[in-house]
Amino acid sequence: MSKSIKVREYMRKPVSVQQDVTVSEAAQVILKSKLSGVVVVDDDQHLVGMLSELDCLKAIVSAVYNGNTPGAEIVQHVMTKDVEVNHPDEDIITVAATMLDHKHRRRPIVENGKLVGQITCRQLLRAIKDFGDA
Repeated sequence: MSKSIKVREYMRKPVSVQQDVTVSEAAQVILKSKLSGVVVVDDDQHLVGMLSELDCLKAIVSAVYNGNTPGAEIVQHVMTKDVEVNHPDEDIITVAATMLDHKHRRRPIVENGKLVGQITCRQLLRAIKDFGDA
């Protein structure tokens, strides 16, 4: 592949939740958006983590077993905090390779410390298809 396709050309605005919402509130966003997870941001739109539907399910089941209120836990306590990110000017094939290596379905895109987008496997497939059609 000689032409470089940048992430910027295919990234989308991610669905996000604030870090201080409850797991129940975040789960509603996930369900309404028909996604398997969302990015978690602070008040300044800095990426602070990722929350998957499995994270929500684990927190809710744990609360039930421990006699706590299901879904009442705060997102920042159950989210994945160590999140790999990419820059919008990175090559799409390089990003796809690292996502495959780590078995990630989506990757947050950060520029100047702020969340600016997200790339998913679907967008990567579209980029590769578009390149092949060109």
